[in-house]
Amino acid sequence: MSVLAKLARARTLVVVPGGGGFAEEVRRADRRFALGDSPAHWMAILAMDQYAHVLARLAGDAVVLRGREAIAAGRLNVLALSAWLGRADPLPHSWQVTSDSIAAWVARQLRAKMLVLVKDVDGLFDRNPKQGRGARLRGRIVLEGLDGVVDPHFARVLDSAMPCWIVNGTRPERVAELIETGRTYGTEVVSSLRRPARGRAPRRAAGSPGHGRGRPHRPRRAPR
Repeated sequence: MSVLAKLARARTLVVVPGGGGFAEEVRRADRRFALGDSPAHWMAILAMDQYAHVLARLAGDAVVLRGREAIAAGRLNVLALSAWLGRADPLPHSWQVTSDSIAAWVARQLRAKMLVLVKDVDGLFDRNPKQGRGARLRGRIVLEGLDGVVDPHFARVLDSAMPCWIVNGTRPERVAELIETGRTYGTEVVSSLRRPARGRAPRRAAGSPGHGRGRPHRPRRAPR
């Protein structure tokens, strides 16, 4: 997060948090009390709000915002989305929707120049790298090939014309390289493999770190 805070001094960066451990608690409560889709949905969104404050603290130089109006360049903008999502209510109330789809929706609303999904893996491989040597990182993959990597609703929300990358968040230098140059070691998500590679670095950003909207995945951030 501190790397993002430094990068934000020269551009607009927006972080869409996941839910982290707070979302896991919502999961447990849902299993125990059978909360129902809508209550679990909004509780998970509130978990993302809590995680926003954690991420802002870790960044050291960030502002927690409740909507798009106060987003500004020169600082790291971390969104606490419950109020915005409560007004718009744009996504299904389901564990099939995670912070992947929420980040994609926010990036579309902000007309982001790039969406970066920050995971705990380098990207997508042609086979499971944990099952032996020889697994090769896929530098590009079509949107329809992301089953099991992002939530099932993601493809419906992502703007197919928007550059999208999957990058390892445990290697912050890669996230920085992508934001600064438009390329890095990771997997680019494209609408078609015929689409030419994009090499322009994003000036503005929007995205998400942490777990999905309660049905967690990993952090994701997106440059706008």
